Formats: sequence, C-alpha cells, structure tokens
Amino acid sequence: MEERGYIDLLTLQEYTAAAVSDAFPDVLWVKAEISSVSVKSNGHCYLELSQSDEGGTLVAKARAVIWRSRYSTLLKSFIEQTGQAPEAGMEVLLQVQVSFSPLWGLTLTVEDIDGAYVLGQRELQKRQTLERLASECLLDMQKELCLPVLPYRLAVISAEGAAGWGDFRKHLLENEYGFVLRAELFEATMQGASAPASIISALETICETGCGHKASGPVAARGHMNGRGPTIGWEGWSEAEGNGSLMPAPVDAVLILRGGGSELDLACFDDYELAAAIARCPIPVVTAIGHERDFHVADMVANTYVKTPTALADLFLDCYIAEDQRISTLESSLRASYTARIGAMELRLGAARDALLTAARGRFANAEAKLGVLEARLAAADPAEVLRRGFSLVTDSAGVRMTSVKGRKKGDAVSVRLSDGRLDCTVTDIHPS
Repeated sequence: MEERGYIDLLTLQEYTAAAVSDAFPDVLWVKAEISSVSVKSNGHCYLELSQSDEGGTLVAKARAVIWRSRYSTLLKSFIEQTGQAPEAGMEVLLQVQVSFSPLWGLTLTVEDIDGAYVLGQRELQKRQTLERLASECLLDMQKELCLPVLPYRLAVISAEGAAGWGDFRKHLLENEYGFVLRAELFEATMQGASAPASIISALETICETGCGHKASGPVAARGHMNGRGPTIGWEGWSEAEGNGSLMPAPVDAVLILRGGGSELDLACFDDYELAAAIARCPIPVVTAIGHERDFHVADMVANTYVKTPTALADLFLDCYIAEDQRISTLESSLRASYTARIGAMELRLGAARDALLTAARGRFANAEAKLGVLEARLAAADPAEVLRRGFSLVTDSAGVRMTSVKGRKKGDAVSVRLSDGRLDCTVTDIHPS
C-alpha cells in the first residue's frame, strides 16, 4: 500500500494558530450580530456572534469572550451609552483580539464595545423607516383626523402595572376641576422585540370595538361614579335600532402611553409596522412615550404627541378647561347683553311712562277746563239763580208753569215764586198784550 503524506491534527491546528497570529497581530473592530449572551458564575461573559446575508441566511458564526477582568468595566460603559446591556439580536461593533487555540479553535477576545455604533444603527434604521413612511404618504395621514372638542372616551394602550399608566389615570380622573372622562386600558407589551406586534394587536382590538361595530362578546367593564370621580371603563353602550344588539359608543382617541426608559428600551417605537398601523388607524392616536429627550417615529406619525403621561392627561383636561372658559365668556357676554337690553328697555319704558303721564295730565287739564265751563253754564242756568236776578216763576193751581194769559180767567188761583219765597194770588183782571 502506497504511503500518503499527512500531518497530525495538532500540527494543523498549530499551523492555523500561527497563520491567524500572523494575519491578525493587533486588535481590530468587527461588526456582528449577537446571537446569544451567557454570563457564567465565574464572571466571564461568552457571546455567540453571527452574520446573515440580505435574505436572512446565516453566512458566518464565531465565539467571543469577555474575560471577567474586562466585563464589568465594558458592561458599565455600554449601559451608560445605550441604557441597556448587550442582548441577543443586537448588532454591535466589537474591538477584538483574534486567536486560535489547537484545543478550542477560533476565539475572539473582546476588548471594547462601541455603544455609539449601536445608537447610530438605530438612527439609521429610523431614517430609513421615515423615508419609507413618507414615500407611502403615511407620515401625515393621522394629521387629517380631528380630535373632538370634548374627547370623552379614551382607549389607552399601556402595560397594566406601568407607573406611567398610574400617573396618567390619577392625574386625569382625580382632576381638581371635577371633569369626568372615561378611559379603558388595552394591555400591551411596551418594550422589546415583541412590543410592536403587541401594540398593533391592541390597536386592532380598539378599532373593532370602538368604531361603531357590533359588540361580539360581553360588554366591557362599565364605568361608574364613586366618591372621588369616575372609575376606569366605558359607559354609553346603547341598543342599536331594530336589532337589539349592543353597540359600543365610539372611541374619541387612542392613547399610546409609556413612562420613559432607555433609548434601546424605546427603540420598538421606531418600528415601521407599528408606525404604519398608527398612521392607518381611523381614530386619532395620541402618543406619550418617554421623556423630554426622546422622539420616535410613532410620535411623528401620530395625530398628536406629548412627552409624559401627565402632559397627556393635561392635553385632554385642557380641552375641557378651554370649553369651560368659552362657556364662561359666552355667559358673561350674554349676561352683559341681557343687562344692556333690560337697561334700554327700562329707559324706553320710563320715557313712555313720562310721556303717558304728561299726556294724561294734559287731557285731565283739558277735561277739567271743559268741566269748569259746563259747571259755569249749569250754574248760570240754575232757576234759583235766575230768580235771584229778579225774575219770577208763575204757576197755575196745578203747578204748571204759566207763559201766557190765554186761557186764564178772573178768579184763577196762581202762584208766584220769587227768589226768597212764594206768593199765592188770585187773578182779578186780565190784560192781553
């Protein structure tokens, strides 16, 4: 049998180790995706690194290690820059020393991790997402919707135990003005890779139940009043005409609420699918994600955005305050107009009263003057007055006034009335004119 030339495995590995050492004598920066992270009890951190092509096919894989002596320092620095520890799925830029062990194979010893690169990648993805949304005319779609003057029913997407949700609910429902609003929580995961799909699911549920569609299950928990204000829940469910089915009252606004976090915690709000779902939502969407330093794609596509949960509550309370002030202004204007009109009417009434009194006095004066004339005439025509002027009244025996001598004869009894008495006489002679 012919002998073949060969080398043993150790020699091959030693040749490979020497070649790797010659090829990479110094540290270098490597870009890769973290497939897994494992921190051992001895303090060493082991990473599985990988790279995939554009189609998602795995094309390279390697092991990396951060020795205990470097791990705590690198971890602290990375968290200070990015707000979180390295995790699976994150694309990173690592400074490594390449080595090859005949026993353990190729190993990348990590000397440093560039946190700024991770943030830069997020910003690049964010710009690409915005460009895509703009090309699909989705950036301003929500801006075409209008919030009601008095938004009453609010659908809130948040986590049940989130501090931001608690702050918002307390500030909104226990407001000092006594305004009553209704809100319902639709739970969703608010950070991490699963957050976009969870929030999109909550949005779909709200659109199905809060846009006037027929209720398909039990009515949601109905709100009621307690000593301090309304509890969480919807009221206003009504029976649809004709078919007796329950219909939910329309939702006035959808609120996506999260009380801050690290930049990478909030990176899910730069997701394209989530942003597109917000843009296409038929109900106005208002976001309150993070603190003053944070601004996300979800904020850009929303109808309105604010920075904090408390500011979000104030946004809706301000609607009621503005309307209350408008009503107060109208009330004052109406009161002033009413007072002015009453004043003008009182002035006109006073003038009419004065004119009526003047006219009445004039008429009374004229009537009194006429009455005086009549009284004078009546007084002048009084028979007693006539008698006092020297005239007399002659009557026959029957008391009939005599105006002629005709028909009279001697011996007739006559009566002559004077101003101071009466004379009873007898006709002794008659002398016609």
